[in-house]
Amino acid sequence: MRIWAKARGFGGLAGLARKMTAAFASLAAALASASMLPPAPSAVAAEQRGDVIVIAFQTNWNSVARECAETYGPEGVGFVQVSPPQESITGTQWWTSYQPVSYRLDSKLGTESEFKDMVEECRAAGVGVIADVVINHMAGADRSGMGVAGSSFDGSGDFPAVPYTAANFHDCIQNVSNYRDADNVQNCRLTGLQDLDTGQEYVRGRLAEYMAELLDLGVAGFRVDAVKHISADDMVAIKSELARRTNVDLDDVLFEQEVIGSASEAKEIQPSNYLRTGKVSEFNVNVRLKEAFDGDINSSSFGLARIGASASWVESDKAAVWVTNWDTERNGSALTYKDGAKYLLANAFLLAYGYGQPHLYSGYYFGDADDGAPGATATAVVDMVCPENGDEADGTWQCAQRWTAIRGMIGFHNAVSGTEVVDWREYGENVVGFGRGEIGYLAVNNSDAPVTRTFATSMPAGVYCNVYASGDCSAAVFVKADGTFEATLPAGSAVAVYAGATPDDWSGKRRVNSADPDWFVASAVEMAAAQPTAQADAVMDGETAEAIEETSRSAGLSVVVLAAAMLLVAVAARVRRFVS
Repeated sequence: MRIWAKARGFGGLAGLARKMTAAFASLAAALASASMLPPAPSAVAAEQRGDVIVIAFQTNWNSVARECAETYGPEGVGFVQVSPPQESITGTQWWTSYQPVSYRLDSKLGTESEFKDMVEECRAAGVGVIADVVINHMAGADRSGMGVAGSSFDGSGDFPAVPYTAANFHDCIQNVSNYRDADNVQNCRLTGLQDLDTGQEYVRGRLAEYMAELLDLGVAGFRVDAVKHISADDMVAIKSELARRTNVDLDDVLFEQEVIGSASEAKEIQPSNYLRTGKVSEFNVNVRLKEAFDGDINSSSFGLARIGASASWVESDKAAVWVTNWDTERNGSALTYKDGAKYLLANAFLLAYGYGQPHLYSGYYFGDADDGAPGATATAVVDMVCPENGDEADGTWQCAQRWTAIRGMIGFHNAVSGTEVVDWREYGENVVGFGRGEIGYLAVNNSDAPVTRTFATSMPAGVYCNVYASGDCSAAVFVKADGTFEATLPAGSAVAVYAGATPDDWSGKRRVNSADPDWFVASAVEMAAAQPTAQADAVMDGETAEAIEETSRSAGLSVVVLAAAMLLVAVAARVRRFVS
């Protein structure tokens, strides 16, 4: 009993044995070297806000608040991006949220009071709320009637709840038709939506007033919709007016702008023009990820090593990036949940690589591109209910923020923040590995067959949980003293390890989450079987014995020291046998 009581402080007898053998390996390696090795870096604290943004698409305010407390906060998500909070036209389709009727904060997703409560609850959990704001246009010219909160409007520019009249809109009533002509793009209608004249001081004032109200409620920033349809100078003026009205240093406010770049389009609407007012979306990333994972991730022309390498891409600190969002998952330009393992691997890469500010998309499974949120009515979206099985049925929520691999990779991303990409190496067709300093390492097998490889890292020796494969550290690898580890990666799987994610430090108890897709649950079993923690422990024990034997030969240890070291190894082995 006394032995057990002392061992509990080390995570029980198994933990004691693991710590003792790891300590002996470190001691032996140190004695064999004339210089001291640098200490192993520590992981980023879990409670520290990171920069990961979860896109909670069409999720109502009460559900977002719950997720902040239950998932986003505990898992280290920095921000949650919510769908537009203003009053919109009625309808079950998702795109109705992008047709404003007024700037009242009563929408299909909840009331102003619920929005305020959500912001406060998320902030208490360490998560900032980013509001998606629609400031380029109002409802379509083919619409008239009442909005979800009862405000009247029509297709002739009359929005009395704002108020706007026809005089506040651009004269061009045709749809945008020529993207080589900036005037056409910025002064005509985007798919029939009534285009606001943001060159007017009055219009800019109303937009700034709306955004100022959101800041007053505590939002951490904005995602601004359809920005390429607003001139860059108008965006500067709107942001300046917002700063004047709030006396807020807008450098402290996240400002992300949707600008879909294309070299064939007018130079005035390219993403680089909008860097004066904040970050811009870098859609090249989702396109490149789709090309790479649909082909060979090591391709010299479109492989993963080319991400962010082009001079035409936005600089990393100004780029908002994702694998998919609600538009790209519907237009075929990006990987989506329908791509299975490729989609999850792409998200893992995005979180591990470090280019841009990563967004994780969490929407719902759908059959038709127009489908609204599960259970949505013309005026309200019901609370999100995460699936209890992984069959990915149409009309159910994804809850991707709860997926095992996603949660593990958020922790990975936060831990390696600020480190450089190192040890990049191709390990065969569609297999690649790379590290982030001495903190983390990701190996990806995008092939259709299992591979066994020895991966070279810069990480300190030790046993590390594969956070991509399991939520309970039932899959792990042992990094040897030379920084290498051997692992078998089943088809379409990965190994993701980082400092701080070790069997003794890991607190997760569930291998998978009920929201995980069925195909991942099956893959998790396969990954755990290929990389069991017990096997990693056994490899570590063998490595420890070899290290001590080598030390005794090369360092000329005294008989007393050597005997003591061997005795400690024997004790550790006895403890391990006793536990097992």
